[in-house]
Amino acid sequence: MIRYFGSTKNLAGCVGGLIGLALYLAGVVGGLWPVVVAGLYAVFALLAPPERVRLTSVDTGHLRADLVSLVEKVTVRAQRMPESSVDSVRRIAGILDDILSRPERWAADPDVQHAVTRLARTDLPLSVETYLNLPWWFAAKRRAGGEPSASEELLAQLELLETEAHRIAERFYAGDVHQQADHSRYLRERGEA
Repeated sequence: MIRYFGSTKNLAGCVGGLIGLALYLAGVVGGLWPVVVAGLYAVFALLAPPERVRLTSVDTGHLRADLVSLVEKVTVRAQRMPESSVDSVRRIAGILDDILSRPERWAADPDVQHAVTRLARTDLPLSVETYLNLPWWFAAKRRAGGEPSASEELLAQLELLETEAHRIAERFYAGDVHQQADHSRYLRERGEA
């Protein structure tokens, strides 16, 4: 109910009601002015476009908190992690946090929303948690047949995730880079004139 007060339909209805009140004050409608005001409110509210539907609405604050929590957990268990993996997790979290620090832009791009959410909530935690759930002696041990150890698998996964985070950031900041290039071109042309 409270959400309705700020909705497009209520605002349009209020405009209709104000028009009805103005008609009464102008002397166009007489004693039936309450019916006219209510009628115009209803007509305008019905004609107003519906609210935009958002099937997935992820709060950037929660995602950022999840990333901070993941980095803290990894940092606490740093002695169990392969060398450089903690830094990789921090770099990935940093890239995603930079994107999440601009919630209005992030919310406007559903593809980036999905990619960042998947990376922050599924891919990165799954890689780290799977590794940490293995016994330390098994995680560091080379597997039979020359297959990579769990440590090597984690490092490979983190490298892939960091590459993906950079790809997402490039897509997210493409408009800013284009704007900067346009401004440089403008400054060069102004200097030549």
